[in-house]
Amino acid sequence: MKLKNSKSVQVPGFKAGGIACGIKKNGTKDLTLIVSDTPAACAGVFTLNEVRAPSVVLSEKMVKSGKPIRAVVVNSGNANACTGKAGADNCHTVLKETSLQLGVRDEEVLMASTGVIGVPLPVEKITRGIPHLARHVSASRWSYAAEGILTTDLVAKMKSVEFTCAGKKIVIGGIAKGSGMIAPNMATMLGFLATNARVSAKVLQEALEIAVGDTFNRITVDGECSTNDMVLLMANGKAGNDEIKPGSKAFQEFLEALTVVCRDLAFMIVKDGEGATRFVTIQVRGAKSRNDAEVLGKRVANSMLVKTALFGADPNWGRIMGALGDAGVAIKPEKVDIAFNGMTIVQDGSPLEDISLAKLRKKMKCREVEITIDLNLGKAQCPTYTCDLSYDYVRINAEYTT
Repeated sequence: MKLKNSKSVQVPGFKAGGIACGIKKNGTKDLTLIVSDTPAACAGVFTLNEVRAPSVVLSEKMVKSGKPIRAVVVNSGNANACTGKAGADNCHTVLKETSLQLGVRDEEVLMASTGVIGVPLPVEKITRGIPHLARHVSASRWSYAAEGILTTDLVAKMKSVEFTCAGKKIVIGGIAKGSGMIAPNMATMLGFLATNARVSAKVLQEALEIAVGDTFNRITVDGECSTNDMVLLMANGKAGNDEIKPGSKAFQEFLEALTVVCRDLAFMIVKDGEGATRFVTIQVRGAKSRNDAEVLGKRVANSMLVKTALFGADPNWGRIMGALGDAGVAIKPEKVDIAFNGMTIVQDGSPLEDISLAKLRKKMKCREVEITIDLNLGKAQCPTYTCDLSYDYVRINAEYTT
């Protein structure tokens, strides 16, 4: 299967847009709308945090119902989480105004929010902005939508692929936001994906969960799980393909393409991590099981000591060994090998004596760093993707609400 990749997004049968409605003090875009011309099947994955915004609760309920949807409205600058009954009521108000302006049923609209927790949603600003936004969505304004969902992000994140399936052109495209509060614990950020493929909600859900498991759930910036995270995938069937069935060749091709979109968006999030200067791959191999490799990789990736060493280009492998031993997974330290960007520095649990520190530090200063950890206990492996922890991460989060 040949994939045509693009950093811009245009999915047949979908329109999108974004405006500034006054939620953010800096006047940047803070309200996004994505609309399907026809009812679309929808799948979603949602935060595992026990503290959840009403937008998450309502959207998850609608997705689980299996009913088609027509639109998603997203506000940034305010999470509308921990805001009590008023927060839930405001969510319903936004959904009702959106459905009214689009001429669809209330239950055909989903909502997402992102921003500061515990602050009342400025619902009047949002409802005043929705009529204008609804009139100005278009097939070519996905970039506006991508800007409208950003918080501490420095760049908008978009990705699209095209491929041919049984003679029909299938497009999968989407946008995402995320920079801080990123941990591999379901969804991990906000992501909105759309496709013109004909797929049932059940099969769409299966594909999304697999793709998220290998992409968005493999990333971590700071080990923190948000109250508002979700990834939604809509399919309107405009491609006219035969319905994609689970286990079929078409399903495998669709899943492959979807995974590419999700992976690229996930990597963009890590590279845009708050204050990040390095994109880091933690590749754990030689484990007894994939779960062991996953747990160990997450433990190393979320170690503040490892992350600060990465920021300083300090090849402090002792911090990695310490994290491995604290992950709750049985290992044999005397069998562990560790390499930085292909350069082995630890073998059989001990440092190699003939390592060139100058050469090693040069490798550590690369924008992209791969840490390979071989446990030499089995054949299972699993990657985790993360970034370093810099002074700017502390500054950004120390000043987040002020």
